[in-house]
Amino acid sequence: MARRKRGYLKERIIRTILNHPSGDLSKYRLAKEADASFPWTHEYLTTLEREGYVDGTTVFDYRGLLDYWLGMRIKPEKRDYMVQDPLSLLRDSDMSYALTSYQAENILQGYLFPSRVDIYVSVDDAEKWHMLMRENGLVGRGNVRVLVDDPHVFYGSHVVRDFNLVSTPQLILDLFADGGPSVEAAEMLIEKVVLKHVQ
Repeated sequence: MARRKRGYLKERIIRTILNHPSGDLSKYRLAKEADASFPWTHEYLTTLEREGYVDGTTVFDYRGLLDYWLGMRIKPEKRDYMVQDPLSLLRDSDMSYALTSYQAENILQGYLFPSRVDIYVSVDDAEKWHMLMRENGLVGRGNVRVLVDDPHVFYGSHVVRDFNLVSTPQLILDLFADGGPSVEAAEMLIEKVVLKHVQ
């Protein structure tokens, strides 16, 4: 359990710094945004600095840090469903969620065919989402994947075309994790959306 908690703290720090790659956050502010203690944040930043990914809170190797994150990330719990019109369910729901992977990329960039709707939900709402999906579809491999993860996964989420999307770094990470054509979409996002913010 302690090891998992440390893993989440590391992911929070990486997620936060990738959302602010130009170094506009102080180390204290970064710790606060990551919901981690300052000593722990400072120690982990030193590790990332030794690896050549960052200098202080400035990201020097954005792609490298994403690859590093991909290699150590904790996979979220997931449940699969087949639902006829999942986007309408999202529009009508009053529960928190954040789209990622195919559907989020399609809304943001329009490269991938949105063959699946992946959403992060909070652990507090997971059972309610399960009931909603059951009432409107079937349980099992299908076109919707509900992911339950550390609450910090919602950090930097934003609304695009009336849908809540994960932050761009989180989306890129999830696209890399999916593999196949998603990797190309992730590379395009890095080039078009992210690199202009990295000095």
